[in-house]
Amino acid sequence: MSKIQGELKLTLKLLKKEWAEDLEQYRLKTLGASIADKKKEGICWYPVKLVKTKMGMGERPIIEVERSESKESHGFQSGKSVSLFSNFSEGKPLRVNGVVNFVKKNTMTITLMGSEWPDWLHDGKLGVDLHFDEASYREMEFAMESVIKAGQGRLGQLRDILLGEVQAAEQERIVFKTVENLNESQKQAFDGALGAKDVGVIHGPPGTGKTTTLVQVIKGALSHHRQVLVCAPSNAAVDLLVEKLSSEGVNTVRVGHPARVDDQILEQTLDAKIAAHSSYKDLKKLRKSADEYRRLGRKYKRSFGHSEREQRKRLMTEASKAKEAASHLEDYILFDVFQQSQVVATTLVGANNPVLKGMQFPVVFIDEAGQGMEPAAWIPVLKSDKVIMAGDHCQLPPTIKSFEASNEGLSETLFEKVIKRQPHSSWMLKMQYRMPEIIMKFSSDYFYNGELEAASNTLNHQLKEGEPVMEFIDTAGSGFEEHLEKDSLSKLNGGEARFALGVLEKLIGRVTLEKFLDEKYSIGIISPYKAQVKRLVELMDENADFDQLRALSEQVTIGTIDGFQGQERDVILISLVRSNEKGEIGFLADTRRMNVALTRAKRKLIVIGDSATLSAHPFYQQFLDFVNENGLYKSIYEMMEF
Repeated sequence: MSKIQGELKLTLKLLKKEWAEDLEQYRLKTLGASIADKKKEGICWYPVKLVKTKMGMGERPIIEVERSESKESHGFQSGKSVSLFSNFSEGKPLRVNGVVNFVKKNTMTITLMGSEWPDWLHDGKLGVDLHFDEASYREMEFAMESVIKAGQGRLGQLRDILLGEVQAAEQERIVFKTVENLNESQKQAFDGALGAKDVGVIHGPPGTGKTTTLVQVIKGALSHHRQVLVCAPSNAAVDLLVEKLSSEGVNTVRVGHPARVDDQILEQTLDAKIAAHSSYKDLKKLRKSADEYRRLGRKYKRSFGHSEREQRKRLMTEASKAKEAASHLEDYILFDVFQQSQVVATTLVGANNPVLKGMQFPVVFIDEAGQGMEPAAWIPVLKSDKVIMAGDHCQLPPTIKSFEASNEGLSETLFEKVIKRQPHSSWMLKMQYRMPEIIMKFSSDYFYNGELEAASNTLNHQLKEGEPVMEFIDTAGSGFEEHLEKDSLSKLNGGEARFALGVLEKLIGRVTLEKFLDEKYSIGIISPYKAQVKRLVELMDENADFDQLRALSEQVTIGTIDGFQGQERDVILISLVRSNEKGEIGFLADTRRMNVALTRAKRKLIVIGDSATLSAHPFYQQFLDFVNENGLYKSIYEMMEF
């Protein structure tokens, strides 16, 4: 057995360990659990009010539901499988499955399975349960087994190249059409990725225009190929690419479930393109005819004579003919839609959707590849002759439930392996357009060998003349202490939370509320801990001291680090929470997560934390040295009026 065969078999074993752990965690939350227990675990909304219903593209029922005002955290997000249920019937609840389109605060939009509304929709109290996603694990398992068994064909070659057993072929010397508005490192990535025969990696640190570059590379590939496959780990990331490609005039079909419900995305979905096809009306007529013949045929009961029997037989034969004709026409429409599409876009797991069966692509593009588990990344590779990945392994890693599986190697992505094992096939983007240089510098030095440059436009990224763009406020000695929230087992620091909002109130006062409103300056309040996020939300909503923040509520987002990946805000405040005598910092030690938090701010970054606790970890000691050396340090004693 070769070294990489052993490596792949280990990855498959770790995937099964993760699968078992994920299922066990789900069972513990649901097995024999009451609705109250499930609500507490964040896997049930009940009761919910039906806000509105509509028929979406492809005759799919869409509902919007709302739960009463609640600050409980939950696991519902776009693309998740759910079931809508009613307690109208005694005993077992009435249920219909669906997929979440999007969640915003206490409202959720769901596309229901099937083509009809459940007849109990307006009866009894409604609720929504989160499902365990077994299908994704099956797809990943199938992909891993296929890669392990691959022989000397293209999949076997790509496997050996991606895992470093064989050196990637040298780049082809192809002259590509010059793309305007790309900087030097973006052009190198553009030329390199397109010229690569086997694999190309675009390493995009925060604010460097990774998505912009990737879209141009996709367009460049389309000048040489009729059609390509474009994937990402999450629905939201796929939808963003679809939106960008469509705005560039690229004919894109979105396979699977779109996370957003704006028209720009919906028009690109497979359902919408089928519904817009010139033959769709004929398809509907054939389906209606088949249903009508079947309905008429079923009118005949068992005790009927020869003529009735013959008539029933004729009607059922006509129903079968109409159904078969509809099936052929549907196949033709699908074929025609794909023939006209330059880009097929889907999630990593969705790349094995039945509608793509038998399709092979000259190139697969995988965006946010640093966030996808390796087994998921192999799914689109099965269908491709060349792989181009984009992402940043110095930001958020994949979410893995099994501590064991993560420690034994499942946390290392295919993206990371390729960057390490095929270094000549990787290009890093170096010019960033989001942050002033001082905000960028620590991250650049620590994670990117000091190679990032701040573009000239960032010189104007400030709230007002004289307002510092970055500061660290040290709470050491303040008496703000962390404690554990019993319900969630998450850390919080109430004193620090209240102080943090006070800091923002003072900032708004200095810059003026009018300017924040006129310029639509956005504010992101980040904490690594869910319990702290919850406390910050409660304080902002309920405390009279924070009137200005409430006046800006539409411009303020409070959340954990994961929710801010790929986003930016004019002002970012980070509440680090940890304050204890032992120097314990828990998962603040995940420095990649902290890299995300530190690189979201466009005009001002405020970090609040206890230096006495943080300095026990080398990353935070280096950060404290950095803020001291650059005059960014403030003690809470300078600001105790809060």
